Amino acid sequence: MNGKDIRKIVVACDAGMGSSVMLASSLRKELRKAGVAVEHTPVNSIPGDADVVVCHEGLGARARTSAPDKPLVTFQVFLGDPAVTRLVAAIKDGGEIGA
Repeated sequence: MNGKDIRKIVVACDAGMGSSVMLASSLRKELRKAGVAVEHTPVNSIPGDADVVVCHEGLGARARTSAPDKPLVTFQVFLGDPAVTRLVAAIKDGGEIGA
């Protein structure tokens, strides 16, 4: 999938401690001009209209079960993770996002 085709990112979480909410807010601000919506949802309730799912690597298997046909970007660090940085760059520059 080309980054320019992404219109909705879902940040999936589990514990509800707020870290993923901060990531979603950061992505929302960073991608506003690109016209990308960013939502925050429980990992077991990923909506079908998501273009890309972003979650902590510990939730990757559950996210893959919940949204098996969506590209999945997993990260280790909630803010400043290289995987999320690559996703943002691909959206802004039109790079490819792996499934």
